[in-house]
Amino acid sequence: MTINTAGSKEATPQGKIPKVFGTDGVRGRANIPPMSVETALALGRAAGKLFRRHDGKHRVVIGKDTRLSCYMFENALIAGLCSMGIDTLMVGPLPTPGVAFITRAYRADAGIVISASHNPYRDNGIKFFSSEGYKLSEEWEKEMEALIAKNNFADSLPADWDIGKNTKVVDADGRYIEFVKATFPRRFSLKNLKIALDCANGAGYRVAPLVFRELDAEVFSYGVEPDGLNINDGCGSLHPEVVQKAVIDHKADVGIALDGDADRVIMVDENAQIVNGDDILAICAEDMKRRSVLENNRVVATVMTNLGITKALEKMGIEVITAKVGDRYVIKEMREHNANLGGEQSGHLIFLDHNTTGDGLVSALQVLRVMIETDSKLSDLVAKYEHYPQACVNVKVASKPPLESLPKVQEAIKSVESILGDSGRVLVRSSGTENLYRVMVEGKNQKQVSELAETIAKPLKEAVGAA
Repeated sequence: MTINTAGSKEATPQGKIPKVFGTDGVRGRANIPPMSVETALALGRAAGKLFRRHDGKHRVVIGKDTRLSCYMFENALIAGLCSMGIDTLMVGPLPTPGVAFITRAYRADAGIVISASHNPYRDNGIKFFSSEGYKLSEEWEKEMEALIAKNNFADSLPADWDIGKNTKVVDADGRYIEFVKATFPRRFSLKNLKIALDCANGAGYRVAPLVFRELDAEVFSYGVEPDGLNINDGCGSLHPEVVQKAVIDHKADVGIALDGDADRVIMVDENAQIVNGDDILAICAEDMKRRSVLENNRVVATVMTNLGITKALEKMGIEVITAKVGDRYVIKEMREHNANLGGEQSGHLIFLDHNTTGDGLVSALQVLRVMIETDSKLSDLVAKYEHYPQACVNVKVASKPPLESLPKVQEAIKSVESILGDSGRVLVRSSGTENLYRVMVEGKNQKQVSELAETIAKPLKEAVGAA
């Protein structure tokens, strides 16, 4: 559930309701519409109005990452919800999957996460979870957008004795830590394992080191000193070079890099080689199939998943369902196809037997479990998987017109596809969370695919204009 502009009554052309939600909630530059205090207040009020359609007392869990702007959005959301008679439960900085877990544990109406994930501190976002811990449907988002556009909440305000109250949940960290540890078999321990851990100065900075230490690992922690401005700044899953160096410096067995809200993870083996989400998906799918717990011998991947990984999974007798990029779409396909494992190359891994959203800590523990149970190094586990060379180019732009409206870009794409033939593929898409296009070319030769990716990126920059 995510919403629109700051209480504006303006209508878009043809009377359309202004769009507030993107593919992952409301996102944008903090303190600039749509990521304004007014929007957050309106979101809280719209959500409250929808929840009060049902009788009884209602409550909503609110969590955040470590961005400076989270304070103002947190208070605005609380004000909006309480003004509509909704109690709020404030958990403070906590990973996105932790908020989903606490929402279920408290049987709350919804959970709200204030975070822009892997983006820099100047950005922020607001996303909603349902009472079951899944992201709210697009239908809910549209209802909230309609309410915000009307900006009429006076008819739903509760009596003065029935407004909501805010409560701080003091044991949220401990509850989530125990939940995560419970996904790791009690018969195993991380004793004798050295782990280099990068928490991205984000939402996992308190809980992540404790999870691994309480399971007896020796932990070398990085990115655990947030100051409101340094989240994802040269650290975390987008900068695995931090744990790559740490693995070498400390002679660690494995490196673990989380992103700003700790719902994704990138790992590093003992040789400081990167192990991405595709690798983790394959490792865990093979292990779950071996243990006969992979539902329907099926996984959900995305259009970005490396073709080599897809072929390896299919060779194991595992069906691969392909989803659009975005954990929302992965989870949607998982639920529709009765799959309990899905993931993205970027490090979002969803284990529906454990949690309802991507969880970097749970994902890392599942890999460590396989390492211990098979007495293998991480490099051994990934050695069997062949990766097709990929080249990915991000083109930053001021706006994102439909790709179909850019003829020269379409010509470049067709030209590259013709060159690759059956030995590769092309994917060009707009980001759902940032003002950029992503160009991916995959083939058999790294030099060739890198050059072909630029062949598409160049006319894209010329047609739209780089930001």
